[in-house]
Amino acid sequence: MPNEKLPREKVFRDPVHNYIHVQDRVILDLINSPEMQRLRRIHQLGVSSIVFQGAEHTRFTHSLGVYEIAREICDNFAANYPSQRPDDGLWDNSERLLTLCAALLHDIGHGAYSHTFEHIFNTNHEDITREIITSPTTRVNAILRRVSPDFPAQVASVIDHHYPNPQVVQMISSQIDADRMDYLLRDAYNTGTNYGLFDLTRILRVMRPYAGGIAFEPNGMHAVEDYIVSRFQMYQQVYFHPVSRGMEVVLTGVLKRAKELYEAGSVKKEFRPRLLIPFFDQDFTLDDYLQLDDGVLTTYFHYWQRYPDPILSDLADRFLNRRPLKSLPFSTGTEGLLPAMSKAVADAGFDPEYYTAINNSFDLPYDQYDPTSASPKTQIEIMQLDGSLEELSTLSPLVAAITGKVSGDQRYFFPKVMLTPKDDEHWQPAYGEFQRYLAHGQIIDPRINGML
Repeated sequence: MPNEKLPREKVFRDPVHNYIHVQDRVILDLINSPEMQRLRRIHQLGVSSIVFQGAEHTRFTHSLGVYEIAREICDNFAANYPSQRPDDGLWDNSERLLTLCAALLHDIGHGAYSHTFEHIFNTNHEDITREIITSPTTRVNAILRRVSPDFPAQVASVIDHHYPNPQVVQMISSQIDADRMDYLLRDAYNTGTNYGLFDLTRILRVMRPYAGGIAFEPNGMHAVEDYIVSRFQMYQQVYFHPVSRGMEVVLTGVLKRAKELYEAGSVKKEFRPRLLIPFFDQDFTLDDYLQLDDGVLTTYFHYWQRYPDPILSDLADRFLNRRPLKSLPFSTGTEGLLPAMSKAVADAGFDPEYYTAINNSFDLPYDQYDPTSASPKTQIEIMQLDGSLEELSTLSPLVAAITGKVSGDQRYFFPKVMLTPKDDEHWQPAYGEFQRYLAHGQIIDPRINGML
């Protein structure tokens, strides 16, 4: 049957939502599909568990959480804003299953160590999400086709932002959506921080559909403000943490060095990473991609700890045993010092290609809609009592203060040992040069002082 209900509701216990409720056979079958189960083996926050030891949660738990928030929104809309005629701008509950499938599957294309892997091997998790949903070779596609032949394409169009009903699209992807609300609460819970906490119950209560998408009632504006501020703080304190970024630089170096050795034809047979070779060759299939997860890469890193190439073995050891690169922020005033500092790193015996890096991490906590932007953001609308809409930052001085304000920093990464003096005549010149430029940088940019 296209939308068979389960004989009894299935529930999953969850630390954020208490229970995740499943009533539809399609949803339960999607959860049990191999493509969804793979997400149990991919960390939601990548390497952040190296800083926040509780952050062992996965893309799987997050995906179920997004589904649960979307389900609650659909139920609220169906109970309080049911459509009475095609053009009334209220909720058409025939789109419920489509919305829930898109919410559950929105991250299914994420790969091993997610964004770092994408950067090295030029993959795109959004494209692969689309392919998993629409390819007749996947179990996910077979389940979706039970609803209708074009149902997989419809689900993909929601995630692509091309689906014609903006209510459905904005529920999954907007400046305040089921995806962001779940990951903020879930990441805050698992990292042991309070920055990402906000009143989800209140926000869901004041959401309402209208012809142009989703708006919020005026009496819930402060809950929405709190969400915006929580998001801002999570990016600054958790997502942009310099030690996490230092580990990402090491992870990038491991994969980059392994790829370079493979391309040079110098990888010994016993160390050949069979499941990574299609990506080294840039000739991989969807099945190749689905074979990978965090555990597969970590297993290769264990092998590479004993590889005869000193760079690869050292970087693999640094990653497995939590030895991140150190960092300092820099500005346009101090950026000119970085080449000399990298030379000092090289003089100390480190290849700057792998042991120095520049990492830029910036976020826009909230932005007004700009139709001329390459990726215009859907603004948050507050629906007034007369039915008119007011953009959030025009009503909230707090949100206005951070609207359009990019936050984050640029950091220069280098081996921690460059901060440590040694009684070694070969070490002293490089160490002295590095310290000289570091001190000069502190004079030019006082923010560096004390932030190593």
